[in-house]
Amino acid sequence: MAGTFSLQIVSPEGNVLKEEVEFVVLPGGLGELGILPNHSPLIAGLDIGVIRYTMNSTVKRVAITGGFVEVADNSATVLANSAELSEVIDLARAVDAKERALKRLAVRSNEIDLRRAEYALRRAAARISAAEKQ
Repeated sequence: MAGTFSLQIVSPEGNVLKEEVEFVVLPGGLGELGILPNHSPLIAGLDIGVIRYTMNSTVKRVAITGGFVEVADNSATVLANSAELSEVIDLARAVDAKERALKRLAVRSNEIDLRRAEYALRRAAARISAAEKQ
């Protein structure tokens, strides 16, 4: 297919996605990375966020919790710590997780692991963002 490239997203749970796409935007460690067909070779770290990809002129989303991307030979491979397609995200559960994380962060006691609460908040926000815009 002209004007497309292969996007594969893999997590420890297995293959999440393998599609021919027109464009992909990834949450890089220093900002978003846009990938088009025939992109130069690249390896980059990914942050918690939402992968947006365009397939048949339709934008789809995947929430990830960091990882790496390798772009080579008209193919992008994402090795994600975790990845969820927007259509399988339980929005109510993600909203509950965000509220729990916000409550933990508001307490600010020695018994609360702030780093873990901040991670939970960022992960919930990414899941909500991916699910709400499907």
